[in-house]
Amino acid sequence: MADQSVASERYRQGMTTRRSVLGDAHVNRAIANETPFDRPFQEMITEGAWGTVWSRPHFSKRERSIVTIALLAALGQHEEVAMHIRATANTGATKEDICEALLHVAIYAGVPAANHAFKIAKSVYAEMEASQDTEEDTK
Repeated sequence: MADQSVASERYRQGMTTRRSVLGDAHVNRAIANETPFDRPFQEMITEGAWGTVWSRPHFSKRERSIVTIALLAALGQHEEVAMHIRATANTGATKEDICEALLHVAIYAGVPAANHAFKIAKSVYAEMEASQDTEEDTK
């Protein structure tokens, strides 16, 4: 991770946004697995994706989440689709939002891409619901 004393404002904003969308646990795992080899890449995505694009004021985090999931599904980036489906718990994008986005994927990027993304979303939502049920049972 970049030395915080020399980190750019864009990096700091990116890390704040990244944590608010993906959650501290996910970001902490990414940082823990960072090596000198991939540190420049991690810094670049924190500044570029999170500090620039995700931090812009025009779209809400919910809207960015919907767009991101549709793009990732269209590109066949399955692990990233799953990660961003999990992030909907923090962005406010609903299942209905994601269903609508994936319907657009089917028309504009192809039925197989949307079909696989629906499969991933259903699985991730089931995991999230099971986790929520477990948390409620322990209260």
